[in-house]
Amino acid sequence: MSQVLRAASATLIQRLPLGWSHYVTLLSVSDPEARRFYEIEAAENGWSVRELKRQLGSSLYQRLALSRDKQEVRRLAREGQVVEKASDLIKDPVVLEFLGLEEAPVYSESDLETAIIDRLQQFLLELGKGFLFESRQKRLSFDDSHFFVDLVFYNRLLRCYVLIDLKTEKLTHQDLGQMQMYVNYFDRYVKIDGELPTVGILLCDDKNDAVVELTLPEDANIYASKYQLYLPSKEELADQVARVRREIGGREGGVCLRDQAPGEGSAGIRGAFGRGGGRA
Repeated sequence: MSQVLRAASATLIQRLPLGWSHYVTLLSVSDPEARRFYEIEAAENGWSVRELKRQLGSSLYQRLALSRDKQEVRRLAREGQVVEKASDLIKDPVVLEFLGLEEAPVYSESDLETAIIDRLQQFLLELGKGFLFESRQKRLSFDDSHFFVDLVFYNRLLRCYVLIDLKTEKLTHQDLGQMQMYVNYFDRYVKIDGELPTVGILLCDDKNDAVVELTLPEDANIYASKYQLYLPSKEELADQVARVRREIGGREGGVCLRDQAPGEGSAGIRGAFGRGGGRA
């Protein structure tokens, strides 16, 4: 009898890898695909209940879905966030509500940078998987000219440097050109054999997507994301996801983030969470 109980317990743990409080939190997520995504991510990244609630509040699933096509959105639900290429790192917007900065008409990039460093653990959680902090205000020197990269990270999953520059005003083509210079410098003088090309991310208060597209070459490893100092509206993000899906020719209404996956709908925890965490 004890062997049967042990086997049943092991099966239950495999199917339900999180604590009870995690599942109580996840039951508030009505979309089965989003719920499965958060379960996988919480299990793989060891999120506390507080961290899980923060990611739910920041609509992580919807923000990642906005930058992915129909098949990649489905993959999010099956496997969680898989980091295989530079674009897998990108969220737009990046949510920085944990910095505690009030939305003011003017505050400096130094203020924003200092707030990020003071809350580096939360910032790494927002950035996503595999990020390691290396330095702030990294100096690059060319003869008598000196330039400073705001934040330098390394992503161990992609094996590449990730440079972040902060812009508290609307992004300009000069900002994009400067980041291209930073990326070129790291690729030529810092990156070693076996590492992938450097990624540049500009976090800005506002941007014009047409300016970004026309300034950068098509194969540029540079991305621009807006940041915001408050949690996003789930309804607003859901509307954006639906609009993008219609534009890329998905079925009517786009990829429906509320579709019920096969096998969902049975009663209780097993019905709510399907097979549980882990890779598909």
